[in-house]
Amino acid sequence: MKDRVAIVTGSGSGIGREIVSMLAERGARSVVFDIDGDAAASVADKIRRLGGEAMAVCGDVTAWSDVQLMALKAVEKYGRIDILVNNAGVLRDNLILNMPEEDFDYVINVNLKGCWLASKAVLRHMKDQQYGRVVNISCRAWLGSAGQSNYAASKGGVVSLTRSLALEFSRYNITVNCIAPGLIDTSMIRSLRQDVQEDLIRSQISPIIGQPYDVAYLALYLVSDEARYITGQVIHVDGGKSLGARNI
Repeated sequence: MKDRVAIVTGSGSGIGREIVSMLAERGARSVVFDIDGDAAASVADKIRRLGGEAMAVCGDVTAWSDVQLMALKAVEKYGRIDILVNNAGVLRDNLILNMPEEDFDYVINVNLKGCWLASKAVLRHMKDQQYGRVVNISCRAWLGSAGQSNYAASKGGVVSLTRSLALEFSRYNITVNCIAPGLIDTSMIRSLRQDVQEDLIRSQISPIIGQPYDVAYLALYLVSDEARYITGQVIHVDGGKSLGARNI
């Protein structure tokens, strides 16, 4: 990763923070992009204290002007963009009959349109330099999840977007892949009631909950040169939950 320039959206916390930190540890010059400016600054400061190179950019992935600025700042400071990890995401769960329309729009805008906008802003630079690695963070829920019609639809869209972009950009030495995490120990999961967390663990075949580094290690491989022949793929990191059957 030495001297590669990496942008990770939603990297002020959780999985995004783990990914951007791992990239920086291995020599990448990192752009920490998050709607929470203080969180982004804190992550970038920690990277620099540990000897890495990082800059924080505060912005909203649903705003074209913000993601354009994110890309331009990266190019102005580092001269290029080699890696984009589209990680920013939100939840607003409810059964469809109880879900307000604004909750559907909000989740689709952040999780899917935000991924599309950031990709659009960055891929033009990758195309010009004839090199790039894009990793989109979906979720096992893209296969369907009760009470998550908005979230599952958004993450299914991310999978389709990944495949479409892989087809469009493979000729330019750009790979586009997708990671679909399952139950990962983040503040988003820990905000759920304890009984809900326990039910989620029981619903998968693995008895453990995943950690952000389980996702980050895969992201690290997919953005490396060793993964040059992998594109358009969806890889689940979910303790086997995507198998759809309980252990016996």
